[in-house]
Amino acid sequence: MSKLSVFNFISLDGYYKDLNNGIDWHQHGQEEAGFSAKSLGSDHMLLFGRVTYQIMASWWPMQNAIDAMPEVARGMNNAEKIVCSNTLQTVDWQNTRIMSGDIFTQLAEVKKTSARDITILGSGNLTTQLAQAGLIDNYQIMIDPIAIGNGTAIFKGLQRVLKLKLTDIQSFKSGTVLLSYEAV
Repeated sequence: MSKLSVFNFISLDGYYKDLNNGIDWHQHGQEEAGFSAKSLGSDHMLLFGRVTYQIMASWWPMQNAIDAMPEVARGMNNAEKIVCSNTLQTVDWQNTRIMSGDIFTQLAEVKKTSARDITILGSGNLTTQLAQAGLIDNYQIMIDPIAIGNGTAIFKGLQRVLKLKLTDIQSFKSGTVLLSYEAV
């Protein structure tokens, strides 16, 4: 049985995107890029909501991304990807398929039958829905040493208490901290 994990970064004040839906405040230095490349080398399936998928698909296959972060781009482009959407009809990023309809039942089935773990990248709305349904096993939250004042909270709309157990802390030279949790 595979595990479903989420990786997201947030500001010190708990937002994963700013008021304009931007993430350009996120500090992703060389050390953080190394962490991302190593994580992508672990052969996880990647899971996205539609909005995050469209942002990622417009960046990672492009030459600018390949030049800026070659190892991360290679991992992103080669990974098997699932985008959860009831509105998206086609995808053109390699190794991507659409999951629509009852994603909760479908993802529970993928978790039961797949030998590969699944990682949600970004995708705040999807993360909240799957956390609400109790389908997420692990959470990796990267906290940037910046307060942006306002934006969208990482678990906006969550209607249940989410109890987590801290399993690891990793600090980066930039002041960014990665907290790893498992669902209790």
